[in-house]
Amino acid sequence: METQNNWVARSLQHVWHPCTQMQHHETVPLIPVSHGRGIWLYDMDGKRYLDAISSWWVNLFGHANPRINAALKDQLDKLEHAMLAGFTHAPVIELSEKLSALTGHALGHSFYASDGASAVEIALKMSFHAWRNGGQTEKQEFVCIQGSYHGETVGALAVTDVSLFREAYGPMLQRAHVVASPDARLAQEGETAADVALRAAADLERVLQERQGKVAAVIIEPLVQCATGMAMHDPVYLRRLRELCDQYQVHLIADEIAVGCGRSGTFFACESAQIWPDFLCLSKGISGGYLPLSLVMTTDAVYQAFYDADVRRGFLHSHSYTGNPLACRAALATLAIFEEENVIATNRQKSQMIAQAFAGLHNDSRVKHVRQQGMIFAFDAVVDDPAKASTFSRRFFSAALQQELLMRPIGRSVYLMPPYILNEEEITLLAQKTMNVFEEVMA
Repeated sequence: METQNNWVARSLQHVWHPCTQMQHHETVPLIPVSHGRGIWLYDMDGKRYLDAISSWWVNLFGHANPRINAALKDQLDKLEHAMLAGFTHAPVIELSEKLSALTGHALGHSFYASDGASAVEIALKMSFHAWRNGGQTEKQEFVCIQGSYHGETVGALAVTDVSLFREAYGPMLQRAHVVASPDARLAQEGETAADVALRAAADLERVLQERQGKVAAVIIEPLVQCATGMAMHDPVYLRRLRELCDQYQVHLIADEIAVGCGRSGTFFACESAQIWPDFLCLSKGISGGYLPLSLVMTTDAVYQAFYDADVRRGFLHSHSYTGNPLACRAALATLAIFEEENVIATNRQKSQMIAQAFAGLHNDSRVKHVRQQGMIFAFDAVVDDPAKASTFSRRFFSAALQQELLMRPIGRSVYLMPPYILNEEEITLLAQKTMNVFEEVMA
């Protein structure tokens, strides 16, 4: 029987792992996963790891979820895939109808792809092309938020403001305008989170005034800018954003790839501000963490901008696996769990349990900016030594594995984004283990 070390060696020789400096795996362990059950992943030697970040924010209802498993097994015997150009099928129709209904039919049209960055590309292209079809050909520019992350394809990188991902490809990009972040951590003395949000919105208005008639769309991660360190902002920012986009005739793109599907406390993060964007991007959790699936929801006005006998006015973007029936069945099973198990209300209770389990952090001088939005919890470690600060994330990740935890801090921002199926006992265990790791790393 092949050993775990052999699997690691074979992977390091042949697999180029994502978001990774491969040389680091000479010292940072690579974990070969054998199987998953519920909140746990198991390696080849039988050691378990609590998946505290939902395997990059995708797994909503645990690994090997019986309901999603059953839906996929049923679909396998019916239809695994068929092209969506000129054909359609029940899973993609039903999923589109259910998602439309969740927005009160404000966003009644869904266009499908495979991953989050592709969904962002689609939204950017749709916005650009819709204005062009409407005769406003000068609307070719985009605005993103300081510290924003929207994916790593060329179009998505153009509206990403994380230098680690963007700098190497700068010459390839059509750069967006970058405006102030509404990150509540930027509050000056006496300011509230709402004050920061309105100050940031004023910076956006400045750009929209200066580039009036040139901007096609503004893109935002509603409520939480995830990859920049779980930067959270007040919902008033979204309301003001919607007002400004209406005033200056600019599309609003909501990137809910990470914050949608219940992560933020409501199914769609935009619901917290009682607004709807012109484009809403979903991926990650929409398939329950089972299969690659992304989509862009949009309005009837945008859809009608492309509806014409002239094929050149159509939206000709395509992916081979667009609307894959298996992925759509996984998404339908995921939505059924939300509906039948009252997940949003239950998550509110669990988010309170998480807050209580970490209440001690508020009095810890080594911690600042303890924050939470729905089922996303985060805090920043105070590390004054630059050398230790630069390695904090990797040291935390390695120490967490020894405590049976899968956690990947972003810089010095430690965060949790666990599957929704945690019970109270598991939340307590997660908090205890996280603090054990924090103590070890800070020591």
